[in-house]
Amino acid sequence: MRALMCAAVLATQVACSAEPAKDTDAAVPAEAPKAAQVEKQTPSVKDVLVKIATKRDITIMPLGDSITAGPLSYRAKLLKLLKDADYGVQYEGSQAGGNPNYPELGNLDHEGYGGKTIQFLVEHIKEVYPVYGSDIVLLHAGHNQFADQGPVPGVVESTRQIIEYVRSVNPNVVVMLAQVIPSGKLPKYSYIPELNEELGKLAAEMDTPAQRVAIVNMAEGWDWRADTTDDLVHPTREGGEKMAQKWFGALVKVLPTPR
Repeated sequence: MRALMCAAVLATQVACSAEPAKDTDAAVPAEAPKAAQVEKQTPSVKDVLVKIATKRDITIMPLGDSITAGPLSYRAKLLKLLKDADYGVQYEGSQAGGNPNYPELGNLDHEGYGGKTIQFLVEHIKEVYPVYGSDIVLLHAGHNQFADQGPVPGVVESTRQIIEYVRSVNPNVVVMLAQVIPSGKLPKYSYIPELNEELGKLAAEMDTPAQRVAIVNMAEGWDWRADTTDDLVHPTREGGEKMAQKWFGALVKVLPTPR
């Protein structure tokens, strides 16, 4: 009899101790919606820029080599397109220069450096970007290399480093990454088609709704016979304005509604 009573007590204890396990199992699915809710609340870059635009102009840093810095570059035409469309924007950078075709715009800030490679920009951006923390970076870089040195992997890696660095300073930065303009200076620049293909892959890899890397195909429709100067590298006025139109088309997809 004593043995039967003990067995009955033990059975009751086991049954009771099993009850909390059911409660624990039932609680597990309740955590999933919380995680999903947190992820959903991550703001998109568009949301961030809209919030910024209620307080001040959106800041843009043109970054690159002489194709960015030159007097016939895209900078003046692009700014005119943005201003004429009533976007609240301004350029930032430690360099400045004007365009003879748009004297009314005066000198325009930028971070373009003639004759410099993207490897130079990797180190230089660490000096200048913390000063500005610009909302948008327009990156057109990849020239000033030599095809026989197989430069594509190094240029792509340097591009990645620039994007990672500006994100470390400003997590909300938008990087507009150009697939660079082709050149008639051959064979020196015969690597550009391969480079542009790899830059497209890099942008697809790094782009997220909260941290945009938007690819801008400058090569498409570019004719170096008509769009570059006699050196077969730098844009003519028409070439610079063609680039400006490409930047503008990409920017309007992320900028807040014009004021």
